[in-house]
Amino acid sequence: MKMQYINDEAGKPQYVVLPVAEYEKLLSTKEDWEDVPYTPSKYDDVTVPNGVVSIMVDQDVSILAAWRIYRGLSQHEVAEKLNTAQSTVSQWEASDRPQKRTREKLAALYNCTPEQLIP
Repeated sequence: MKMQYINDEAGKPQYVVLPVAEYEKLLSTKEDWEDVPYTPSKYDDVTVPNGVVSIMVDQDVSILAAWRIYRGLSQHEVAEKLNTAQSTVSQWEASDRPQKRTREKLAALYNCTPEQLIP
């Protein structure tokens, strides 16, 4: 089977072009596929602006850092506005699961919802 890859700017494969016969073969075997279990979440309908997602991907930063950058703020500026230390802001941004109170403070500052700050 001869496939053609379409890559992004970084050279990572994003799409595969394959012969129609191979595509039809894949469709004919779809009964062999297995459903993936899914548990609905209250966060299913939460969206994040494309600009924030792009910053996360392009700069390899957390969602909290991406929102800060998206809003044009430095860690020092966020710390001043929230009356805390810059090192605290850095710790928040490094956390895998920021605390609810932290998300609420940052959401008010970044003009978003606390749910939009959940990774």
